[in-house]
Amino acid sequence: MFMLSRIGYATLLTLCLSSTVVQAGSAARPEVRTAPARREGIGIWKAAVPPAHMKAEFDGHDPLGLAAGTKIKADCSLNWIDPDTQKLYCFSSATSQSVFQDWPKRNIERAHKFWRASISPGL
Repeated sequence: MFMLSRIGYATLLTLCLSSTVVQAGSAARPEVRTAPARREGIGIWKAAVPPAHMKAEFDGHDPLGLAAGTKIKADCSLNWIDPDTQKLYCFSSATSQSVFQDWPKRNIERAHKFWRASISPGL
């Protein structure tokens, strides 16, 4: 039995996740398997990266900020593509994106209303 003080919890966890027990006669020995080569865009950590030619709606401003009446510039590292229109929306924070996605259609309508008013304030 391994003692946690000697090998550490992370090492024990790594051993448990990366090895299997193979019966060889009466003694059991661990067989270490290497992970497959990492390929971009595969696995649970892949990001929804829009194609390079997509232009963000609202000139890259956070739509939830616009819906609230404030222009907040976003760098598009956090984004959402509307499944109906295929338009790209950029967010300044994960919280903004999460709150936006509770009511996306309503937030887009409110953002468009503010955006039109801010572009042409006299109309």
